[in-house]
Amino acid sequence: MRTEPFAEKELSHDAFLGGRLRIAQPKTGYRAGVDPVLLAASVPARAGQTLLDLGCGSGIAALCVAARVPGVSLAGLEIQPAYAVLARRNSATNGLALDVTEGDIADLPAELRARQFDHVIVNPPYFDRDHSTAAEDSGRERAMGEALPLTDWVRAAARRTRAGGTVTLIQRAERLPDFLATMAAHLGSLEILPLIPRRGRAARLILVRGRKGGRAALRLHDGWLLHAGHDHGQDGEDYTAPTSDVLRNAAALPFPA
Repeated sequence: MRTEPFAEKELSHDAFLGGRLRIAQPKTGYRAGVDPVLLAASVPARAGQTLLDLGCGSGIAALCVAARVPGVSLAGLEIQPAYAVLARRNSATNGLALDVTEGDIADLPAELRARQFDHVIVNPPYFDRDHSTAAEDSGRERAMGEALPLTDWVRAAARRTRAGGTVTLIQRAERLPDFLATMAAHLGSLEILPLIPRRGRAARLILVRGRKGGRAALRLHDGWLLHAGHDHGQDGEDYTAPTSDVLRNAAALPFPA
C-alpha cells in the first residue's frame, strides 16, 4: 500500500478524453489505461444524480463521468492515502468536485455508510493472487492484486445503491463466475457487455451492470468491438470509430437497448 504522497518527479500529467481531463498519476505504480474510461462511459447517469466510485484510485473514472455528464455529484472511496491525495488534486485541477474519503471497502467509513447513491461504479483488482504473480510496486499491487474477494466488492456496492439505482463494474471475463451469483443475490436486471479486442477474438474484459430492485432477466449482450481489423497492422491506434469517440470525445458507451 502506498501511504506517502508522490513527489512531483514521480508523476506524469496525462490527457484523457481528448484533453478534457488532465490527470496526474505515478510514472511507476498503478497507471490508468482505457479501462476506467470505458467503465465511466457506460454509466447511465443524468444531471442531478449521485455517483460513488468504490476504489477510486486517482479519480479518473469518476471524473470521466463528470466530464461527460455535468451536474453529477461525485464521491469516491480509496484505501491508499497517496492515491486519495492524487484524486483530490485531479479533482481540483479539472474543476470537477469529487468528495474523496480514505477507507477500506471491508469497513466503510461512517460518512459513506450513511449515504446511498444513484450509481456505484467499481473497477476492482483484476487478479486472483492464488493464480498470478504479485507486482513489485506496492501501490500497483494493491490496485491490481485481489486482497478482498470480489463478492465483498459487490455486496458493498449494492448496499450503497438506492432503489432503482445501478451498480456497474469492469472486470476480466474469466472472473465472471467469481461474482455473478453474488451480484444476482443483491441486484436484479443484470446485463453483461463483453468488450471484444478484435473481431473473432474472445472478450478479455466485461462490463456488468445490475439494478437495485430490478426484475428483468439476465441479458448477455452482443460485444462492444474495441479495435478495427483482425491484427494491429499500422503505427498508432486502431480503435473503432465508436470506441475512439468514447476515449477522445467523452461519448457514451451504452448497453444495447
